[in-house]
Formats: sequence, structure tokens, C-alpha cells
Amino acid sequence: MNDAVQKYLDRHAMLNRWPIVHGPLDGIHQVVVIPCLAEDPGLFDTLDDLSANPKAETDRTLVICVVNNRKPPFSSEDEIENNQRTLKRLRDCGDLRLAYIDASSPESEFPEKDGVGLARKIGLDTGVHVLVESSDIARPLICLDADTRVDNNYLDTIRTFYEEGQPWAAIVDYAHPIDGSGEETAAILCYELFLRYHELGLAYAGSAYAFPAIGSTITCSARAYVAVTGMNRKRAGEDFYFLQKLAKTGTIIRITGTTVRPSARPSNRVPFGTGRSVQRFLDGDEDEYQAYHPQSYRVLKHWLSLAASSLEQDSATLLEGAEAISPALRTFLESDHFDEIWMNLETNSPKRKRDIKHFNGWFDGFKTLKLLHHLRDNGYPDQEMFESIATLLEWKGVEPPMRIHSGLKPDLDGQRKLLQLMRTCH
Repeated sequence: MNDAVQKYLDRHAMLNRWPIVHGPLDGIHQVVVIPCLAEDPGLFDTLDDLSANPKAETDRTLVICVVNNRKPPFSSEDEIENNQRTLKRLRDCGDLRLAYIDASSPESEFPEKDGVGLARKIGLDTGVHVLVESSDIARPLICLDADTRVDNNYLDTIRTFYEEGQPWAAIVDYAHPIDGSGEETAAILCYELFLRYHELGLAYAGSAYAFPAIGSTITCSARAYVAVTGMNRKRAGEDFYFLQKLAKTGTIIRITGTTVRPSARPSNRVPFGTGRSVQRFLDGDEDEYQAYHPQSYRVLKHWLSLAASSLEQDSATLLEGAEAISPALRTFLESDHFDEIWMNLETNSPKRKRDIKHFNGWFDGFKTLKLLHHLRDNGYPDQEMFESIATLLEWKGVEPPMRIHSGLKPDLDGQRKLLQLMRTCH
């Protein structure tokens, strides 16, 4: 076994507290991990989608369902009952190479502070253990959600992608379902348009973190998973932080040719993400048609360009350049002790020389988000979303199929056309 893998399994993996129930594990080429909290009956629609993939693919794919909850009152009696029903159904579900982990039954529950992050971690740690038995740590671990639908070429597309290029990590194309004309459709249109706008803004700025943080789209090789010491245990945002670690250590590529379709259902389980955003839209407490000011992405673009071209300059020169871009940018950097950071990027380098990888390791996805929030509060307030999208598309040289303006709010068909365009812009 690879030394790095053995070290990870010995020091970081969670394999014993929640054992896996499984059949034969020979011939596995990839592992799909699905966290499950009160997901009956939706989970079985997801499993049916996976079963619809070619038999050659389902035969070499292990699907691990991590059925989890916390003790009452942190999980409700209805959630626990649903989980027990799910476990019973999984025991009788034989169409896939299916395994499950019981983190729901008495004395097996999650600790009070844990949730989806731990569920993903347990499943992925187990997946690494299964894959290393084949001595091929370039094979993929695949994150999926129990309320997400997939195509019948999903497994083949991902396996082929990893076999042909042996990539570090990737995200699968995604598309929320946008059928219908009700408020939930309006909510998910608004949310995905914002996600696409933000990703496009980061790409325009040249950020190394220009990708969506959606758990059900994430894949990585077993070697990449081990290299970043695995999934974190966060109850929310685990996907964002996991992708950030992968981006710091390798390249994240986009898998096209198949699509995952995350659920658009409202939810209050976590403080942010798809379900929470849809619920907030339906509650109507805030104007959801707001987005980061497009000029904030321009500030970010100029800052990243300045840093990349000035790695040998001192911090004072960088701060002067930052102030020329935006005084708010300089204030942000100074509040983050940029002088000290810039010196450390040099002194902590093995070659005593800064490089762009070290810079991007410091100015990561979270730091980028903090800058956008700082700019929002200091001269670059949120703007009307559709007008912001129009500005960004113009900067990118993209010609939209219609005039984009705030009047699109009640026009769901117009929003659908715009979303189709945004789905092609990366």
C-alpha cells in the first residue's frame, strides 16, 4: 500500500466507529458516496438513476449510503424514523453494488455538532480503503446527494474521465430542475443565476477558485483525497472547504457530457446552500435579486494581476498598487496584516522566493469571499442581479439572446433563456 495512503488511514480515517455493511468488494473502479438524512423516498429515485447506467458500470461501482442523524432533539423523531425505514429498504435493495453505513440506530448516532461533513468523510474514508485494495489510487471518489438525479451515462463519463487523464479532481456539470411556473421555480432560477454569475465573476477575475461549491458535483482521485487529509466534518460549507483544499494542491477540471441535477426543494437544515436559499426566497424576507457589485470582480481581477506580476516586490509597493486599484482593497489587506503575510510567503518558501502557488494558497477562496464582502460594505454595494449579469457578460464579450434588465424578475421564460446561456459560460 502507498505510504501516504497508509499514513492517512492510520491517522485520519474514520473506519471503525461506523462500520460498513457490504457485499464482495473485488473489481471496484470507483466509489459513490451519498449522505442520507431522512431521504426516503427520494434516495431511491437517485439509486434508480444509478441503476439505469450500463451494467458494466454498475458492476465496477460501489455505492455507499451513509444513513445518519443525531440524537433527539438535534434530529427529529420523524427524521430518525425515516432513516430506520431507509436502512430497512437498503438491506433489500439489490440492483447495485450497494453498501451502507448505519449512523442512525441507537448508540450509533452522530455527535451533536456533526452532520453532512462527517457523513461524507466516513463514506469517502471507506471508499479510499476499498480503492487502495486495488492498488490504484488514481481511481475516483464521487460525492452525490440523496435528492440529486443523474443521467444514464453518469458513471461511465466519470470513470472514463479519470482513466484517460488521471486528473486530480473535478466537478461535474450541474443544472437545477426549472420546470413549472410557481414560486419554487422562481426561487431556484434566482439562486442558480446567482451561482452562475458569481462563478463567472471569479473566472473573469482570474481566480484559482472559480468553481461552484455544490457537494453533489465533486469528484477527486483517491490520491488527491489523501493528500488533502480528507473531507472536513463541517455541518455546512463542507463542500466549499474541501474544494478549496483540492484547488490548493492540484487542478480542478470540469466534467462535461453528463449532468447532475440537485434538488430545488426548500430546507432550513443548514444556514446556506440551495435549500436554504430557496426557503429564504419563499419567505420573502429579503430581496434575493441582489448580487455582488460587478466592479468588485474588476477590483479582484486587477489585484490578482498585480500580485502575480509583483512577486519580487516588497509589501509597500504592493499596497501602493492596491490603493491605486481601490482604497478599500488596501484597507482590506492592511487589516489582514499584509506586510507580515507577504514576508512569510518569501521566508517560508523552500527556495526563499515567492511564487503564484504560495500566493494562491494564502489568497484562497475564503479570503476572496471575505474581500468581496469587504468591498460590498465599503463602496461597492450589492447591485440588482440582472443588470449585474448584463455588465459581466458585456465584459466577457458574450452576446445575450435578449435584453437583460430588472424587468426580467416576473419573466420566468426570459430567466430560463438567460440561465441556458449562463450554463455555457465558464
